[in-house]
Amino acid sequence: MREVRVKSVLNRHKKRDPWFLDDYSVNPYAGCSFNCLYCYIRGSKYGKDMGASLSVKVNAPEVLEKQLKRRAERGEYGIIALATSTEPYQKIEKKTKLTRRLLEVILKYRFPVHLLTKSPLALRDMDLLRKIDREALLPRDLQERPGRGVIINYSFSTLNPALAKKLEPGAPPPEARLEAMEEFSKAGFLAGVSLIPALPFLSDSQEEMERLVEETKRHGAKFLFAGALTLFGNSPYHSKSLYYEFLREHFPDLLPKYKSLFRIFPQPPKEYQRKLQSLAERLCKKYGLAPGLV
Repeated sequence: MREVRVKSVLNRHKKRDPWFLDDYSVNPYAGCSFNCLYCYIRGSKYGKDMGASLSVKVNAPEVLEKQLKRRAERGEYGIIALATSTEPYQKIEKKTKLTRRLLEVILKYRFPVHLLTKSPLALRDMDLLRKIDREALLPRDLQERPGRGVIINYSFSTLNPALAKKLEPGAPPPEARLEAMEEFSKAGFLAGVSLIPALPFLSDSQEEMERLVEETKRHGAKFLFAGALTLFGNSPYHSKSLYYEFLREHFPDLLPKYKSLFRIFPQPPKEYQRKLQSLAERLCKKYGLAPGLV
């Protein structure tokens, strides 16, 4: 673990994310001990083991205090995504409590939060999240829908625990995520799921996706996102190289299909993405989940 000091921690987007509705993002760490092979931030900067290059932004709460104070004084309220390029509740968070300290600052200035996580550790901060949910100031066009100060979003690529262990070696198992989401839902939070990425030929079939939608509904999910896998780069530490290495070892028959699917672009063709989205929407309708937040 490396400690770093930063000059800025609040990232203002040029325009609001149409899916997650965030105007801002905050990342307490750089790198991630969950080490998901498909992670879009992978590259030579982080290496094969993102946990080994983990950096803690030790002064992030103080910096966020200054930045949010200015935004609040101007009335520039918007949802903060926590986090977009790292896991806010990875193992080191138990020691540093950095994410918790950031939430304390966010509560002080009454900004809403979209919490993106794979970890049950988020339950530790339910007390702060409950206060944020109650006291946050939403932009006028978001006051009716989603109309909440906190959105809890648990991320999955599969419900298969053996497959998840190979692809997300440092992350909590899918069942632990479902149980944590259920606790949030029972506590009255707006909680849901991101099937991002859906894995071609592994977790994107109607059977696999229906199982996931049904299970997440059973565990209290109110919404579901589905998004395609992104693979890029040719260096040994890029997501495409690592993911293809995984396929060669465990699913060699799928490698030609992937090479065809990702022949030109980092994402599958638009036709594939439309079919994935259409399937997700049909399943959400069948099981009573919202296909997104708006």
